[in-house]
Amino acid sequence: MINIHNKYKPILSEDSRYFIVSGGRGSGKSFTINALLVKLTYEQGHTILFTRYTLTSAYISIIPEFIDKLELFNCVHDFHITKDEILNKKTGSKIIFRGIKTSSGDQTANLKSLQGITTWVVDEAEELTDEQKFDTIDLSVRQQGKPNRVILILNPTTKEHFIYTRFFEERGVQEGSNTTKENTTYIHTTYIDNIDNLSKSYIDQIDQMRKRRPEKYKQQMLGSWMSKAEGVIFSNWTIGEFKKTSVSVWGQDYGFAADPSTLVEVNIDRANKTIYLKECFYLPRLTTSQIAELNQKHARDGLIVGDSAEPRLITELKRHCNVKPSIKGQGSVTYGISLLQDYDLVIDPNSTNLIKELNNYRWLERKSNTPIDKYNHLIDAVRYAVGYQLQNPNRGRYIVH
Repeated sequence: MINIHNKYKPILSEDSRYFIVSGGRGSGKSFTINALLVKLTYEQGHTILFTRYTLTSAYISIIPEFIDKLELFNCVHDFHITKDEILNKKTGSKIIFRGIKTSSGDQTANLKSLQGITTWVVDEAEELTDEQKFDTIDLSVRQQGKPNRVILILNPTTKEHFIYTRFFEERGVQEGSNTTKENTTYIHTTYIDNIDNLSKSYIDQIDQMRKRRPEKYKQQMLGSWMSKAEGVIFSNWTIGEFKKTSVSVWGQDYGFAADPSTLVEVNIDRANKTIYLKECFYLPRLTTSQIAELNQKHARDGLIVGDSAEPRLITELKRHCNVKPSIKGQGSVTYGISLLQDYDLVIDPNSTNLIKELNNYRWLERKSNTPIDKYNHLIDAVRYAVGYQLQNPNRGRYIVH
């Protein structure tokens, strides 16, 4: 009924606990793993936990992908489907869909308490940067009588990620390997493994990338791990504990449909030239009242420095929060970047969107002083908060309690 590519068959045959499924774009990873999970539900006794780090609605974002597979395999009639679960009526095995971080907060404790999990799937695993969070859920996968599997599906990012250090570097496993070592099976595929299912125009695009941007081709299409994103602006950052060495100030950027509204907590240790950063929220389509409510939750009456390009929004938010406009002017972007480059940045491990931005925020062109207008919704918020503190002649006298 369901055919599985040979590279993925070890997931059903190997007795490994961990399966690292990596690769580039167009490799068919998600399709194949989803198909494999459907196949697994035809065995009795399986409860599969399918997670993404951020998940607002499984019924909108993930379950339709599985329904497509069920229709393709002509087996929809075998399943009972709800908003967050797919149950195989023949065997009783099921797939449960959850977010590790949702709009209501961190769900690690709730996921840890789920009973009878035999397989945990971490889709888009590159977004899970907190190793402790991974370990907490991992230790809950301990059902007796069935193989216990933890499947991580990812597009490799930078080598700072714990998945690389833990499963590749520390074990001496070369990236791109298809092998088994200790309790881990490595599966790596590229678009070449899936080329029969790709259009000619898509393949032509890949070929152009291979000729013009070989490093981008290597990372995005062949799934190589990056030392740093090409031409990134910030290399002076690490992931670590958020510390309050002084009074925190929050930075905020505003969006709505395509762009998110964001809030980030900033704490500057001037003596040691270190800035501690913690992402508070990164959400699209927020109304003014929703932003105000989230601001009160995260910042209370602390100072928030918001994007001065939104004066009406800031005026409305002032009724509920201590919000002031950012300091802007000609060259303020590059000057703000230079301020940040002069400090060591320490990023809270739960700040996944900020980490993603720092990995991808780069100059528009080589030797350019203009950054790309992308991957900057949290970085801009950081600039507002840092610039307000380091540029403001009244710094230190603006906190309201």
